[in-house]
Amino acid sequence: MTRRPAGPPSRDGARRARPPALAPEAATTAKPPAPKPPPAAADPDLVLMGEFGRAHGLNGEVRLKSHTADPQGIAGYGPLMTADGRALTLAEVRPAAGSSPDMLIARVQGVSGRTAAEALNRLAVYVPRSRLGSAEEADEFFTTDLIGVTAVDAAGTVVATVVAVPNYGGGDLLELRPAAGGATALLPFTKAFVPSLNLDARRIVVALPEDLFEAPGPKPADDPG
Repeated sequence: MTRRPAGPPSRDGARRARPPALAPEAATTAKPPAPKPPPAAADPDLVLMGEFGRAHGLNGEVRLKSHTADPQGIAGYGPLMTADGRALTLAEVRPAAGSSPDMLIARVQGVSGRTAAEALNRLAVYVPRSRLGSAEEADEFFTTDLIGVTAVDAAGTVVATVVAVPNYGGGDLLELRPAAGGATALLPFTKAFVPSLNLDARRIVVALPEDLFEAPGPKPADDPG
């Protein structure tokens, strides 16, 4: 679940979303595209909860990117479903080393050894929507419901499509693919940049910086980087 913050950070329990660290004027450079999100489940009642990554070590552990508000809370939803109907139970999870708060090291019941763990790589896991209940507040949303929505400007012109909702520790972002084509860019998921949402219509209104989709310019000659 994700939340669209409006003001300064506040303590909001276990919710993952926080106001982005970037000021609006600093979040105007096109970013390289992030890895493609996992495909949506064929069953619309399944909500994406996470995705396995590469094997970790030799004893069956595997990396897991969690999309839940409390990343480790993914282990508390009971058996997780795959798009092809399998049920997987997380026996144990712990934070992975590094700065990404939603990356875990997981142990899956019945999976032992590196070969079995490697077979989980890029496997998305879901839970039935009925198991999640409803959002507690008006500005909370299931991340999976934002993926694929059409983004329009204040005049109603289609400008982009949401292809992912990454979070790198500073707050939720919308990865937008421009309607005209080209590289995706990241937009902070706040009321300042996303003033209106209608998820039933699969449509959001965005206030885009003018140069959001422009390619980065050449570095200044005196730039040490």
